[in-house]
Amino acid sequence: MTCGNGCIQNEKTEYRQMNEFRFEIGEEMEDERIDKCLVMLIDSLSRSFIQKLIREEAVKVNGVSVKGSYRVKSEDSIEFFLPDAVKPDIAPEKIPLDILYEDRDIIVVNKPKGMVVHPAAGHYSGTLVNALMYHCGDELSGINGSMRPGIVHRIDKDTTGSVIVCKNDTAHNCIAAQLKEHTITRRYHAICHGVLKDNAGTIDRPIGRHPSDRKKMAVNEKNGKSAVTHYRVLRRFERFTYIECVLETGRTHQIRVHMASIGHPLLGDEVYAGLKSGFRLQGQTLHAKTLGFRHPATGDYVEVDAPLPAYFEHLLGIL
Repeated sequence: MTCGNGCIQNEKTEYRQMNEFRFEIGEEMEDERIDKCLVMLIDSLSRSFIQKLIREEAVKVNGVSVKGSYRVKSEDSIEFFLPDAVKPDIAPEKIPLDILYEDRDIIVVNKPKGMVVHPAAGHYSGTLVNALMYHCGDELSGINGSMRPGIVHRIDKDTTGSVIVCKNDTAHNCIAAQLKEHTITRRYHAICHGVLKDNAGTIDRPIGRHPSDRKKMAVNEKNGKSAVTHYRVLRRFERFTYIECVLETGRTHQIRVHMASIGHPLLGDEVYAGLKSGFRLQGQTLHAKTLGFRHPATGDYVEVDAPLPAYFEHLLGIL
């Protein structure tokens, strides 16, 4: 049976106050690491969060704090409580924005490398949202909540380029519908390892969560969602290829996963490449260059182009 906060409850689990837990360990969990044990008992909490609680000495075994490496014993009594969730105060910040297009309904910005799109655990300042709140004030859609005002789609921290932001809920619903219908034009420029033989191609392989690494995505034929990437060669180099990718769908890390799946991971991609780039780079060489959409107010087609960042141009020159 599941408690109101998502923990697993059975005859060996005592659920007391709202955020307080007590477990009596049975023989079936003998010798498991305590962090892994608690993940199995409470499916709503991540292992990293539980490890954080253990480091903060919030988890007691038989009344004593233990380390994350502790292996539980049958009849151990584990006690801990979850601190009350505190909603972070997302503050406007005077951060320069490279604005490619703006009117009363939408704004398209050229996101720099290293900037997180919206606040999340560990990133409550310095994000695109913080900058937008300063620039736009209260003129951001509220559909995605206070943590992601105006945000209808995102790109990775180390991916540069075009991001569209909505200033009201009508615009947000319109752009979201176009994303769902795959009618928005999204062209990316990238540099990949190896020399592509074909001038163009299509990768049609489903993408889902990696089976063993929660932070990664992977081609997943069994549980993945449909994902289609079209690519064409812009220029070949001795060991790399400069390509353009057009997204038909918009799965997390789609281009990075798809290119790695055909043996041509992106240059600088520390997550999916597994190869030394030979260059001093900050993440993958991937740039959201062109964004085209129907304007939510007029219905006219609008296409915005983000120039390649300086590091990308410099790298192409070296290659």
